[in-house]
Amino acid sequence: MKIIIIEDETPAANRLERMLKEIQPGIEVLKRMDSVEESVDCFKNPVDVDLIFMDIQLADGLSFEIFNHVKVPAPVVFTTAYDHYAIKAFKVNSVDYLLKPIEDQELRNAILKFEEIKKQDHASMDLKSIIAAVRQDQAHYRKRFLVKTAGRLAFIASSELAYFFSEEGMTFIVNLQNERYLLENTLEELEGQLDPSEFFRINRKMIVSSKSISRIDPYSNNRLQLTLQPNFDEEVVVSRHRTTEFKGWLDT
Repeated sequence: MKIIIIEDETPAANRLERMLKEIQPGIEVLKRMDSVEESVDCFKNPVDVDLIFMDIQLADGLSFEIFNHVKVPAPVVFTTAYDHYAIKAFKVNSVDYLLKPIEDQELRNAILKFEEIKKQDHASMDLKSIIAAVRQDQAHYRKRFLVKTAGRLAFIASSELAYFFSEEGMTFIVNLQNERYLLENTLEELEGQLDPSEFFRINRKMIVSSKSISRIDPYSNNRLQLTLQPNFDEEVVVSRHRTTEFKGWLDT
């Protein structure tokens, strides 16, 4: 069996490769990649691979973006430390969905499931699992945030938020009234907690609400520049690898 591992954490990639070879010594790991960009470049050319293990959170974004740019040449087993990405994994016909740290038996089950799907020559998903994933995913969406303001604690509803951004290792939220608050969460954590119909991560630095976008202009290298309300002090640009998905998000 020929396998590709897409994982941005070297220890996790090493562990996964070791576990796979212990389960099936004949497994060959053709390639290991750590980013959306590298994966897209790889899959632009024919690749003879049987199964792909794909971490959801990569160095330059979510691995779901890969599917927006190229045809992925083999079934996928998604891996992640966060279970609120489950429904997105199902939508792209994954073989399975494994939570980190990956357990040996769960990995064995994923391999067995792939082998059964291969015999049937089509990918099939368990309807009950999909329904459970939908419910679980919806339950994780944040409805409000607890922040400190004027020496006291206050709630801000997610519906009142304009955007999130990171700066010098800190994360901030800005509401529609242009009030800024410091958060303890990282953008990676927030990305999975926010309703994807309302919020989109446009680049490594920023997540925006659809309510905050007042203008969209073409930008260099097939990117887009956004004008936000309230205004952000720096240029707000949708990264090149997120542009196609961003357009689709706006069109839904």
